Formats: sequence, structure tokens, C-alpha cells
Amino acid sequence: MPAYLDHASTAVLHPTARAALLAAIDEGWADPARLYRDARQARMLLDAARETVAGVIGARPDEVSFTASGTQAAQLALLGAARARRRAGSRILVSAVEHSCVLHAAEWHEHAGGLVGTIGVDRFGRVDPVSFTPPPDTAVASLQHANHEVATIQPVAAAADVLHATGVPLHVDAAMSLGRIPVDVTALGADLLSASAHKFGGPAGVGILVVRTGRRWVNPLPADEREGGRVAGFPNVAGIVATAAALHARASEIITEGPRLAGYVERLRARLPELIADVELLGDPDPAGRLPHLLTFSCLYVDGESLLHELDRAGIAVSSGSSCTSDTLTPSHVLAAMGALTQGNIRVSFGRESGSADVDALLAVLPDAVARIRERAGAAGL
Repeated sequence: MPAYLDHASTAVLHPTARAALLAAIDEGWADPARLYRDARQARMLLDAARETVAGVIGARPDEVSFTASGTQAAQLALLGAARARRRAGSRILVSAVEHSCVLHAAEWHEHAGGLVGTIGVDRFGRVDPVSFTPPPDTAVASLQHANHEVATIQPVAAAADVLHATGVPLHVDAAMSLGRIPVDVTALGADLLSASAHKFGGPAGVGILVVRTGRRWVNPLPADEREGGRVAGFPNVAGIVATAAALHARASEIITEGPRLAGYVERLRARLPELIADVELLGDPDPAGRLPHLLTFSCLYVDGESLLHELDRAGIAVSSGSSCTSDTLTPSHVLAAMGALTQGNIRVSFGRESGSADVDALLAVLPDAVARIRERAGAAGL
């Protein structure tokens, strides 16, 4: 793609991660649970990766486990805490704008006989921390650090304070924020945390699960000796090593890259209303209240999927933060919860490879693309 603007879906593999991955394929192929020389080498690589990840997020190494995906990490975190605290209650609290993997876990819990409470959001997609005051039968709550569609950062620490006042633990989904803004488990008040490697430049197929020391958690799946009993199956040592390398590199790049990418977003926020009529910019207008690299906007009288195809033909890759797509055929639950238009939405997200030329390309193509779609729909000039 001449302009890849879908880093929120998956980031390009970081060069440091690529080098680490190739080296670990040769050096960390053996079973880290065995005692012979090659196995010990694999175990050393795995332990070093765990220490690196723990150091970046302010956790202890023994609190960090590696899963097969961010989805698996989030679901293990939430369902494991609910199972461990079933005597305290059967209710899971979630915000209305959580990632679908969290909502699916809550739905699964409900179908198994549990209860689910859903916390609403304002027009920017943000919860009121007070709304996380838990009913007495609450086992665990889940709140994302930042939204994957509109970039809004949630008041996680304040919500954690409200929950902890009654002894309810909090799972934080940091899949969209880790590697983009500073993430510290203690500062967030997270009892459990999950993230996904490919979102910050690590390889696909690795998730991060954090269970803080002293928090009650029981594996909701059959027991396995791997990863401290938290995750079943042979660990992807090479992928985990590459994940740690990517996260360590991203942590050092945040200070410079964040403002650079935020500048691209600010340029879009300024220019889009000038170039396109009836366009709505979604998420918090205050840069301090949102992720620096992501913007979702909606165009009235425009089908989002049609706009995706128009941009794709021009060599520009974006995603739909909302509208009906061929794989789901359902509107965005995030935008619906915000009261925003759920059709004609486009999500643009930048990464370390992005440059001002990508912004130029999008701004050059987008107005005509919107005009063509509106004309075909008979909405030109409305």
C-alpha cells in the first residue's frame, strides 16, 4: 500500500522485533520446560522477555504470562477473575464500548448463568468513574485503557478507586494503548491487564496477560503447567522474544513519535471539515484525552464500505470504525453507545512508518471519493 493508515488494526513489524524474531528462531526453538542445554537457552530467552515486558509496564516478572493473542489474554483475565470470585458474586461489569472480545466473554459468562452489567458512555465514548460503583454481587469489572475506534482514553485509575473501595478487582484492556502511551499497571490501578503484541509492532500470535500478586484468579480452562498454570500449550518463544523487543523499542519511541503522529491527526481534524461537507469528527476533541495516532470520522450520506473500496483503489488502506461490513453486517456498538452516526465511518491510524505524504494522499483522494459515493446515492448537494 502506498499509504498504510490502519496501524490500529495491526502495526508493521518493528525492525527490532524482526531481528529478535529471526535470532530467537535459531536460538530458542527447544522446549523451555526441559533441562538440556538448548532447552535452558530457550528458557533464558523466555525469562528475559518476561522481565523486559514487566519492566516496561511496572509489573513483576512472575505476574506476566504470554498467551496466543490479545483476545485470549483479555478473556482469560476476565473469566478467571470471575471464576475465582464466584462466592463474592456472579456479576461482571463492562463498559458499553469495550472491545468485542471482552463483550463476548461477558456474554459467554451470562449464558453460563452469570450476570452482566453494562456502563454507558458520553458522546466522546468516555465513562463516568462513579458509574463503576459496583452492585454487591459484582465479581470483577473490565474497562479499556483507550478505545479502539475513537481513541478516547478512559479514566481507568479513578474507576479503579471506586471499585477497590468495595474490594472489586479491575481488568484493564490495554491492547490499543500499550506502546502508544505510557502504561503502568500500578498507576492505572489494574488488578489484571491484557494486551496484544501485533498492535505495537510485535508479531501476531502473542498476547500479554498480567495478574497482579495477591489477586484472586483461577484458570477458567483445563489446567496446564505452562506459564504458571495460566496459559495452556507450548509457548511461542521466538514470538515472545520479538514481542519484548518491540515493546522495549516502542517505549523509548513514545516521547518523540507521539507528538509527530498527533500532528498528523490534528491536521486531519482541521482540514476534513474544510474539504468535506457534513463530516463529523469522533472522540475527544482535546488531544490530552485521546490516543495520539488515531482518528475516526463519519461522512453523512456515505456508506462506509463503499468509501473503503474507493480509497483502496487509490492505494490508501484505512478501516471502518463502524459501519456494516462484509464480515459482521452489524453497526459499531461503540458508535451506537456514543449516540454517533454508525454509517459512513472511517478510522485512520498512523504508525512509526507514517509520514506527511500519507496525510497528503488521503486529503487529495478523500473529497472526490465522498462526492462520487454521494452522487451515486442521489445525495449530491444535500
